[in-house]
Parts: sequence; structure tokens; C-alpha cells
Amino acid sequence: MNFITKLLKRIFNRITVCVIGILLQVGYMVSLFWSLGTMYTYSYLIFEIAGILISLTIVNSDINPSYKIAWIIPILTVPVFGVMFYIFFGNNHSGDRLRKRMNSFNEEERLLLHQNVSFEKLNDDSVMRQASYLYDFGGYPICTNTSTTYFKGGEEKFEAMKIELEKAERFIFLEYFIIQEGIMWDTLLEILERKAKEGVDVRVVYDDIGCLLTLPYRYFEKLEVKGIKCRLFNPFKPIWSAKMNNRDHRKILVIDGHTAFNGGVNLADEYINAYEKHGRWKDSAVMIKGEGVWNFTMMFLTMWNYLNNLKPSSYDYYMPRPEDISDIKGNGFVIPFTDSPLDDEPVGENVYLNIINDASKYLYITTPYLIIDNEVSTALILAAKSGVDVRIITPHIADKWFVHAVTRAHYKRLTKYGVRIYEYTPGFIHAKNFVSDDKVAVVGTINLDFRSLYLHFECATWMYRTSCIPDIKEDYFKTLEDCQEITYDDCCKVNFFVRLFRALLRLFAPMM
Repeated sequence: MNFITKLLKRIFNRITVCVIGILLQVGYMVSLFWSLGTMYTYSYLIFEIAGILISLTIVNSDINPSYKIAWIIPILTVPVFGVMFYIFFGNNHSGDRLRKRMNSFNEEERLLLHQNVSFEKLNDDSVMRQASYLYDFGGYPICTNTSTTYFKGGEEKFEAMKIELEKAERFIFLEYFIIQEGIMWDTLLEILERKAKEGVDVRVVYDDIGCLLTLPYRYFEKLEVKGIKCRLFNPFKPIWSAKMNNRDHRKILVIDGHTAFNGGVNLADEYINAYEKHGRWKDSAVMIKGEGVWNFTMMFLTMWNYLNNLKPSSYDYYMPRPEDISDIKGNGFVIPFTDSPLDDEPVGENVYLNIINDASKYLYITTPYLIIDNEVSTALILAAKSGVDVRIITPHIADKWFVHAVTRAHYKRLTKYGVRIYEYTPGFIHAKNFVSDDKVAVVGTINLDFRSLYLHFECATWMYRTSCIPDIKEDYFKTLEDCQEITYDDCCKVNFFVRLFRALLRLFAPMM
């Protein structure tokens, strides 16, 4: 009897139910498309007219041109399918409701963040413009008295996390896209559980879709039993909905308001190479201490309060204690910032564009995905044409074959005009770093793809003349030793059918 029960649980698990639910919806939509498109001529004409009207609306909308093309082609070429697909997934009314709720919390957050340094102290017009943009449109101030430490891999971050978590006395906030049971998470969980028993306020937010294959169903209940407060972002349901595109891709750890971690490293064993997944995993992260941590604290609390529908009367408790940061000076300037898909402001992409456009000597980028729009592509090419040493490292071993195919589809144009492309041969590079001219760097969660730049909640740490920038540059050149350069001639040798397939995938990249 126990064997049968276990077998049924294995067969009818959460993933199976979700897959069945989505397949039933897809089957229903396909049958609807077929019946409308073949049985009734007048209905097809109606869909053609609707397709033209929707296309005109899309053309005049304030969205990225790549999205416009990706929608307009199926709407006009296959009207029944395209129009119905757009009605179901392109016009997201539930997203509007989510936008209103989230923006109300964001407004409160902006009132609590304060300007603590004059832009004039930057003594650099281009950097002053970047800082002004982030403050005016992202809502995050530039910070001094903040130390920065760069980690060139998940292993280093993991060791530092354990040390800093043991020091926690008041609160610990974790917000991660992926958590998976294993060496890394189990080790951290033991510390979190112990700290919760000591009276530390421990809170965890994880993305339910990101953890769909890595955590058991209703895992938050297990954490609550241990005294750890836990909330899910966008709980997954077996209903195909556009709002599922908006995921919490952020990676944040805040300890007592004086220490924070950020970067590409999730809480799973492949990120520390405890086992090989897509070859050796290369990642990065940054730890900051001091005044700049307040930005990350407010990022987490805004998300937490949104998920709980709460608006506390005071946030004073979460401010760092003066004695905890009195000795932290740090050199340079830091702006931890977030990017929301609900405010119609592509903060992450604009920060990257500002760095590209302001580079005068070099620009070094690491990204797991290179799925860029025309604005970013043109900016990179213009920088290379202007004599800037532009280099991009991407993975050699893919985690998603079709995404990697789109990444490679961009190589030919970029290399033709002087951008140098390298692939990390030992495995998969997951780091999201920009470093330029020995003065500016960004380390965070923001990939160079449409999902990160337009659909996900993201965060990063922008730095100007901080002590860790030379470490980021050094790590870049060290990583290059394990890379092979992809030249324009290499791209020209790719056979016609592969190029055609990549071109088709690239056309619909915004929808991936």
C-alpha cells in the first residue's frame, strides 16, 4: 500500500499536474483556432480586420520595436492564431492591477530613501548624469561610506555568506530567484534556523516559478515551522497567463541593515560547483557594507510589504545602527538599484547604455545571454568603431540550446564592426558584469536579454571608483584565459541552414 501511495505521489506531483493543465489549455486554444480558421470564412475575415487594428495599436504603442515586430508578424500572417494569442497573452489586464499595487509600494519606498551626497562631488559629468538618472527614474540615491568586496565565484560568496550570517543579531532578509535543497542551501538553512531560534527576524522570499523544479510543493510551510518567515513571489498555477512572465529574478541578502550581498549567484549547488551542471559554473557577486545597504534593505521590504499587502508606519528599526557602520568608510560611490517591469522604465538597459556610450578606453562585459535589441547592438558597435576596446564573454556550453542559438545569432554583426566575442569553454558563465575605464562597474542580476531588461524584477550594484573595480577587471582577464575568441570569419563559416534557423529564433526572441 505504501509503495502504491508513493508511486501515485510521484506520478501526480505538482509538475505533472501543471504540465497537464497547460497542455489542456493549449489543446483548447489549438482546437479553437482550427475551428474558427477553417469552418467559418466570415470569422476569418473578422480576425484579419482585428489583426490589422491590433497591429496599428502595437505600432503606435510605447514598447520596444523588437516586441512590435515579434507580435505583428504572427498577427498578420496567421490572423486567427496571432490575434487570439495576443488577446490571451499580449494584453495583460492582470498586469495592470499588479502594476497599480506595486507602484503604490514603490512610491512609499522612494519617500524613505534619501539623498545623502551631492552629485557635484563626483567631478565627472558622465557619471553625474548616470547617478542623476538612477535617482530620478529608479528612486535610488548615490551612497558614500560604503565598502565593496568582489567575489569571482559562487564558492567565495558562499564562504562569506556563512561568516556574515553568523554575526546577525537583529534581522536577515533573503530574496532569491532559485533555492534548491543541497549542500549550499542546507548549510545556510541550518544557520537561519538557529538564528531564528535566537530571536533574529529571518525572512525569505523566493520566486515560485524559479523554484518549480528545485523545491517541494508548499516548501514555505517547512520554513515557517522552523521559525523562518517566508513568502512566494507569483505562485505558479497551471494556467497559462502573461503575468507569469514577470518573475522575481533578484538575488539579495541583507544582514542587520549594514551588510548586503548581490550578484548572479543563486542558492543551489551548481553555483558553487558542488556538482557539474553545464560544465564548470562561472559566476560573480559583490558584498557591500555601510550606508549603501539601505537601498537593498528597502528593495526587500518593498517586495515583502507588497506580498503581505502591508504598509508599516515606521522603518526605523531596519536602519543600520550607527555603531555598526561608524568605522566603514570605503572609497568611491555606490548605487544599489532595482529594475521593475511594471514602471515602463527600462532602468537596467539604460544603465548599461550609459556605460557603453560613456566608455572611452575599454568596456568588458560578461553575460550568460546576448539577446539584445537594436539600441544596445548599435551602441556596442559605435563604441568599437570609436576605438573603445569592447569585449563580451558568453558561455560555450548552453543551459538552454535555443537561447544560446539566439546569442550566437548576434555574433556576426558585432564582430564585423570590431566587438570582440569570447566563449567560456570550461562550461557556463552566469556572471552579469560591466566594467569600464577603470572607474565604473556594475555587478548584479541583469542579463543582456529581453526577459531581464523588460520582464523581470532585477537588481544590481553600480560602482564608481570603488576598491573592488580592479578586482573585477583582473577577474575578467583571468577568465579570458579559459575562453576562445569567436571571430567574424568563424561566423561566416556557419552553414546556411544554421544561420537561417538562428535568424528565425532571433525574430521571436522577445517572446522567449
